[in-house]
Amino acid sequence: MSINTTNMTRLLLSTLLACLCLGARGQGKHPNIVIIFMDDMGYGDPECYNGLLYHTPNINRLAAEGMRFTNFYAAQAVCTASRAALLTGCYPNRLGISGAFGPWTRIALNPKEETLASMLKSAGYHTGMIGKWHLGSKAPFFPIHYGFDEYLGLPYSNDMWPVDYNGKPMTDTADWRYKCPPLPLIEGDSTIRYIRNLDDQGELTGIYTRRACRFIRDNKDHPFFLYLAHSMVHVPIAASAAFRGKSGQGLFADVMLEVDWSVGEIMRTLKEAGVDRNTLVIFTSDNGPWLAYGNHAGNTGGLREGKGTSWEGGQREPCLMRWPDVIPAGTVCNRIAATLDVLPTLARIAGCSLPANRIDGVDIYALLKGDPTAHPRDELVYYYHTNSLEGVRQGQWKLVVPHRSRTYKLNMPGRDGYPGKQPDIDVPMALYDLSTDPGETLDVQSEHPDIVRELQALVDKYRADLGDDLTHTPCSGCRAPATIP
Repeated sequence: MSINTTNMTRLLLSTLLACLCLGARGQGKHPNIVIIFMDDMGYGDPECYNGLLYHTPNINRLAAEGMRFTNFYAAQAVCTASRAALLTGCYPNRLGISGAFGPWTRIALNPKEETLASMLKSAGYHTGMIGKWHLGSKAPFFPIHYGFDEYLGLPYSNDMWPVDYNGKPMTDTADWRYKCPPLPLIEGDSTIRYIRNLDDQGELTGIYTRRACRFIRDNKDHPFFLYLAHSMVHVPIAASAAFRGKSGQGLFADVMLEVDWSVGEIMRTLKEAGVDRNTLVIFTSDNGPWLAYGNHAGNTGGLREGKGTSWEGGQREPCLMRWPDVIPAGTVCNRIAATLDVLPTLARIAGCSLPANRIDGVDIYALLKGDPTAHPRDELVYYYHTNSLEGVRQGQWKLVVPHRSRTYKLNMPGRDGYPGKQPDIDVPMALYDLSTDPGETLDVQSEHPDIVRELQALVDKYRADLGDDLTHTPCSGCRAPATIP
């Protein structure tokens, strides 16, 4: 009898321990991750970053319930390079990636590089991408070959199509767009339809949003990673019939209202699926606004210049992160952070090993927790073109080295879908104190020669690693992209 009692006691204890372990695993379930990556949205475009003319209540809610970053950077101020950095945690020039790939580009992100998707997939996540890819123009260089279980979207920018600024088919054979094929909407590896006109463009935000919500519902019972890369607010901007004219403030405002609706739909679906409190949502942009397009472009909130430049208006982006019970609600982070840092931070959160190849991102989890002493990133380097080092930031200081840069300041911007001129000019060396002069208006190098020397040493460090076309320095730490046959 005593033996049976002992066995029964052991069985009950084993059962209790098993239940406790299962409960612990349930409480410690990896969070779902949603990244909403806007295209050409400026620092000053969301209402919670002092956006004008229109309201973005759903984006505002992310700020109210999470953390708003004020010094968050894209790795470069151009589409392809910026996206490569987000997905790999590497400066894009380290990967041999630059510029904005077109339909004819014969290189792609190397499939040997570990991406956010492949990393999280190894941890048991179901992974999906919706929207603009821009890291390879044809199969087999689409997302499903880089760790994503499913994909629906455009292979490159929505202006890479044979359509003129007025929305009519191109007739000028000398224009680069005339040579573009029809703009394909891809599912997996296959084209399922073509985006042929502005009305079709206006459907994209809705198409992406509905698919994203379906992805959330389908995967609510296990960890998932959703990368939603909107085509808006990149020109040609377009809104669906439900939002066209709704703002009363012009087409750009209508598009912003629809983008905000999309964020609201994502958040509503997370809540209805019962996973909103265990989901980290990250909202940011690939680069600053394309200011040459005037009323069809956004604003930088007073930062200098915009897309295609290494000035603050080109690379400093709005960024909001929401994760209830982890990220303190209604907080502001003034520390330097970047899209480069998303991969190592998610690796920490999901318990993944970092990629075998060297990356440039740092873990900013302590910032998300609201640790006031955390300072994971103190420096950032500004590259543009193929591999031109144009500036470096350390703490409050930014040193700009001599280079050629696009400017939007010499000509009036265009209107209603047509661009203004955006010439290149010579930029001299300058030092800016971003703590008091985020608009980069006052060169203070004569007042701080010691800071200039320190930052020049930092420039030399990066040149030795990543190279620099401006000084004809080869890259010693770079890896090769893939070649598209």
